[in-house]
Amino acid sequence: MNRWPIVKLGEFVTPIQREEKVDAAKEYHLLGVRLDGQGAFLREKVMGTQTAAAKLFRVSKGDFIYSRLFACRGAFATITDELNNCYVSNEFPTFVPVGDRADIRFLKYWFRLPTVIATVDADCTGSTPLTRNRFKEKFFLALEIPLPPLAEQRRIVARIEELTAQINEAKLLRKQAEEAGHALLRSILMSDTAAQPTSMRELVNLRPPDVFVHHDEVYQFAGVYSFGRGVFKADRKSGADFAYPRLTKLKVGEFVYPKLMAWEGALGVVPLECDGCVVSTEFPVFTINEDKVFPEVLDIYFRTPSVWSKLAGESTGTNVRRRRLNPNDFLNYTMSLPSRDTQILLRNVKIEVDALKILQAETAAELDTLLPAVLDRAFKGEL
Repeated sequence: MNRWPIVKLGEFVTPIQREEKVDAAKEYHLLGVRLDGQGAFLREKVMGTQTAAAKLFRVSKGDFIYSRLFACRGAFATITDELNNCYVSNEFPTFVPVGDRADIRFLKYWFRLPTVIATVDADCTGSTPLTRNRFKEKFFLALEIPLPPLAEQRRIVARIEELTAQINEAKLLRKQAEEAGHALLRSILMSDTAAQPTSMRELVNLRPPDVFVHHDEVYQFAGVYSFGRGVFKADRKSGADFAYPRLTKLKVGEFVYPKLMAWEGALGVVPLECDGCVVSTEFPVFTINEDKVFPEVLDIYFRTPSVWSKLAGESTGTNVRRRRLNPNDFLNYTMSLPSRDTQILLRNVKIEVDALKILQAETAAELDTLLPAVLDRAFKGEL
């Protein structure tokens, strides 16, 4: 256990307001603060005529800010060089160090501790996020922190940043490996010179909704992410909470997409974890003729970005955001169907890629626990 003195924040930071009256002819770079200590970011650029605020507040490099509304979710940040001279509303209290007692980066990492955010949350009264009070400056300034000498703070910050960089590099390498696996699968699929143009009518069959909705039953819905991210388990809903009289129950290995977002890559094969989930009639569901095509082939093909622009051409609707891929248009779509030998190769390689993804997911979970452990040790004086 460390023996650092316990100090109130108000003893070494003080509020600051660089208030400016909004000029209609000036452009303002407005900031937000991400949750979970992920830092400040440029939210939008607006002209003075585009904001309802009569005044804004300029921030400078080295300031410490937080969001009153989302402090209970870790929305604390320091202002970095690239955000110098940007602006915030009065919902973002701003502070500067007093004297040379504290490195503001030390404070940034302290506010990523779960125990600290729990204390902040307790000061934000209210039973729901909508009724929750904003985190007041008086509570911020009254928080107590173990504060080592400045040189020790800087050493700890440097060590945290060194370890954080290593964790981030490991995450990047994991992501690059996953992307390389997907690229390999697409390469196998698209490089088959023996592929034949084939209508989707020959490969899949549309099946009708098979679930009658009862108001007193609860249904586990599935959804489909855009940009080739596949089918996922969504919300549970009571039959009394939606108007669809019928639903479709998914089976593993079927193909599904939402009519409205298919052109944006929202298509996929139903994975095991979504077996038995339901979708509304806005999601056409197809069985796959595996004598002609493996589900893996369709899954990889329709997760390929170059295919989405072709689907956009099949979609109807004058407004780009309202384009709909109707089942008939999908069934009329023609894809290049790889040979059976290529399909077998693709399936075998995908088995290996999926095994790697499972291993990477386990590694990712371990990586996610590293930074909290590092921070816990740092503020106990054990780093």
